[in-house]
Amino acid sequence: MAAALFRSCAAVLLTVLAPLLLPLLFGKSSSRLLALADEEISGIITRDDFPPSFIFGAGTSAFQYEGATTEDGRAPCIWDTFAHSGHLNGSTADVASDGYHKYKEDIKHMSEIGLEGYRFSISWSRLLPSGRGPVNPKGLEYYNNVINELIKYGIQPFVTIHHYDFPQVLQDEYGGWLSPKIIDDFKEFAEVCFREFGDRVQHWTTMNEPNVIAMYAFDYGILPPQRCSHPYGNDCKGGNSTIEPYIVAHHMILSHSAAVQIYRTKYQAIQKGKIGINLSTLWSYPLTESIADVLAAKRTVEFFVGWFVNPIVFGDYPEVMRENAGLRLPSFTKSEFQIVKGSFDFIGINYYFSIFSANNYDLVNSNPRDMSGDILAKYTAYKDRAPVDRILPPSPLPNNPRGLLKLLKFFKDTYGNPPVYILENGFGIEGKEKLADTDRISYLSGFIGSVLKALRDGSDVRGYYIWSFVDQFEFTSGYKLPMGLFRVKFNKGCERVPKKSAFWYSNFIKNGGVINYNQVDRRPRTQPISYSSI
Repeated sequence: MAAALFRSCAAVLLTVLAPLLLPLLFGKSSSRLLALADEEISGIITRDDFPPSFIFGAGTSAFQYEGATTEDGRAPCIWDTFAHSGHLNGSTADVASDGYHKYKEDIKHMSEIGLEGYRFSISWSRLLPSGRGPVNPKGLEYYNNVINELIKYGIQPFVTIHHYDFPQVLQDEYGGWLSPKIIDDFKEFAEVCFREFGDRVQHWTTMNEPNVIAMYAFDYGILPPQRCSHPYGNDCKGGNSTIEPYIVAHHMILSHSAAVQIYRTKYQAIQKGKIGINLSTLWSYPLTESIADVLAAKRTVEFFVGWFVNPIVFGDYPEVMRENAGLRLPSFTKSEFQIVKGSFDFIGINYYFSIFSANNYDLVNSNPRDMSGDILAKYTAYKDRAPVDRILPPSPLPNNPRGLLKLLKFFKDTYGNPPVYILENGFGIEGKEKLADTDRISYLSGFIGSVLKALRDGSDVRGYYIWSFVDQFEFTSGYKLPMGLFRVKFNKGCERVPKKSAFWYSNFIKNGGVINYNQVDRRPRTQPISYSSI
């Protein structure tokens, strides 16, 4: 009764104080924060509108692209185990896009369409089949060949050291990211990459979307190793959704910073490269104009993005996380603080969608809460749909390039305008899409327009990479969600066929072609994306 009365009084108080508090919290632009701006932002842009040093590229990842999962000494990773357990309707990445055998053909296609950069990842299980120790010579040969082929065609390699595919052997040995033992093993893996490939690689990210791994694999239990606890997650055999996401994230941050430290002390001065981290990002709008929802939207970004960015920029987690999670959130020692703070040369952003957040007072007195519950919010991608208590990929994928613009301004204002690369941005349509993928072109055009607008507004954005270069195995949907610039005929020897978007991107990068864009938020004119595996 008392809690209900408190919530009612708080809601009334926040409503009354909203006009006074909003300018203090968000400045003169607060009224624009309350809803999507309704004016149309449109324009015509060319490659010449961007600096010559700006990189336009595309990407893939090892597990999703290479295939050859049992060839030449590669050992299993947790995603092999997960896929072979039937979680993706029988889809596996045993062949994937067959990039292990077709990389030369693909790099030639990259050159033909004018890609300036190619982002890919290193399979830990292919390079170090035991998770540590002896290097697999066949794995070493493969990645050297890929890098050399890219250099041959004048394409910049952008390497992500770890992209989801954690070695099964280390998961079995000590629980993977749950154990501090991972820090030394990850550092060893990273150093092998620096030592063997760093003479030709100028851009590194240590890991891909650690915030997604911590939330989706250790709170919701959706992704491998599927750890969670009732009532928060999905039918997990073990785990604790209230503390494990925070422990995993902490070990990831320490692993990242250890890799950065060894790169800076042993390799960077000689190799002249730069190193950062790849994060899944989003922008959150308040569902209503209430101050409670405005603060919920702010918390959403601080938890989802600030969870990792605040430590590497400032040396600690956001204050709101400390307040809401309490002792469940680990602390950095003084020596760890020194290594973690400033452990980046740039930040890699993966961006696909924005969401609306609504305040959820019902969780204030819940004890314990899971990591998502600590945000005290509910979410929806569309205002005509009821908000839910998980941050999940929306279907259909909303086309909201203005959200990326707001996120980049947030990085500029909050984190001192660090160098940023957009390392994933892409669009998928469930099923067999047409080669004339005009919805993808429309989606990408708006986001490229947002990047240019952010640049002109002072954000230090240095590159934009489309996800993905070719259709490949997608982590939540197998082969049902083609996202590539090139179609892959998976049942016909993985033959490549360029889509209209490949010609469009080539015309823009290589031939001085024009992109017409607008940033009116809209739903795509496509069938919904299925996330039934989630």
